[in-house]
Amino acid sequence: MSFKDLDLIPELLKAIEEEGYTTPTPIQAQAIPIVLEGSDLMGGSQTGTGKTAGFTLPMLQLLTKSSKNPVKRYPRALILTPTRELAAQVAENVKTYGKHLPLKSTVIFGGVNMNSQIKHLQNGVDIIIATPGRLLDHASQKTVDLSRVEILVLDEADRMLDMGFIHDIKRLLLLLPKKRQNLLFSATFSNEIKSLASGLLNNPKTIEVVRHNTAAEGVTQIIYPVDGKRKANLLSHLISSKNWKQVLVFTRTKHGANRLSQKLELDGITASAIHGNKSQSARTKALSDFKQGLVRVLVATDIAARGLDIDQLPHVVNYELPNVPEDYVHRIGRTGRAGNFGEAVSLVCIDEHKLLKDIERLIKKSITSEIISGYEPDPNIKAEPIINGRVQQKGTQPRHQTGNRQNQPSRNPNKNPSYPSHRR
Repeated sequence: MSFKDLDLIPELLKAIEEEGYTTPTPIQAQAIPIVLEGSDLMGGSQTGTGKTAGFTLPMLQLLTKSSKNPVKRYPRALILTPTRELAAQVAENVKTYGKHLPLKSTVIFGGVNMNSQIKHLQNGVDIIIATPGRLLDHASQKTVDLSRVEILVLDEADRMLDMGFIHDIKRLLLLLPKKRQNLLFSATFSNEIKSLASGLLNNPKTIEVVRHNTAAEGVTQIIYPVDGKRKANLLSHLISSKNWKQVLVFTRTKHGANRLSQKLELDGITASAIHGNKSQSARTKALSDFKQGLVRVLVATDIAARGLDIDQLPHVVNYELPNVPEDYVHRIGRTGRAGNFGEAVSLVCIDEHKLLKDIERLIKKSITSEIISGYEPDPNIKAEPIINGRVQQKGTQPRHQTGNRQNQPSRNPNKNPSYPSHRR
């Protein structure tokens, strides 16, 4: 099958051809016809499968055909994403595929001045790509009108729920017309996602390209057991001895990301950290330097890395295993994308053995383990529980974490009354 078989208009086919694509991915081949016929859609897909084009291409076509050339443009499509990085990535896709169409789009997220966003909205746009918090800020100031939205897309809905955006999403839905087309995409179909979908979607068609909660094919997974205090040295050793040129490393905490990137720099390995405490300009620069090869290692927290689109990323390292098993699948999905091969390395200390068992139970396989000579774990070290992303020493109370969402123990904000409000 080629894109020409999907009944896309010539302007879209031209843009696709200019990007060098000829054959749609499985989710594109299934999603595009469903969206074009106007049906609601619930799509299950891991990262790197091409889902963004799967909803962007037919959305652009539907908006073009329904355009009435009004004197003033108004938002007719709304794409909600959980993070700034993903919003920026989706916005880039909209511009790339819509460059031969008379449609205007804008991206809205926190961390930057609202004035430029207000100006774009005042000039008129057809498509808004936004994070929920900042879009609600605009709605409260009456700088955006969502009353004529024809198509709503919830991208990475599972992550939006994890980050506590459910109430923001419900508030935004009240601002939209009841009659509209709804598209929901999620890497997992949890009970929370099914509940959200049942109240949002109207007789949806469901597609699931990759079985949920499984690691992407083409990703080699390996574990290196090591004591917690020696992880940084082992990571430096692996990067140098194996001559890794581009490595995405995950930590549990923002401060941990900072410390590790500084340690790597001291070891002569160029590194940058990316997390929620960084300004948007700093995050954008760090990602740009990483993609261009100016920085060898990008150290990230789970939330900051969500939506990162890096072509042919060869190595992902779990410096610390995530507290939530599903996040392991999301992390290693950064590599091995679109048919390429990649390697996912996990540095596992004795404190993380339970987390490892939970991950292996989720992905239904045991991960190969290999001990690196000179970094053998000390058998005399006792395991300590991990609370809120930190190892909890015996006889001490867990330190309260605030405003650091990736460290919160609860995945469901409705079960945690102290869950902080958040704006991305």
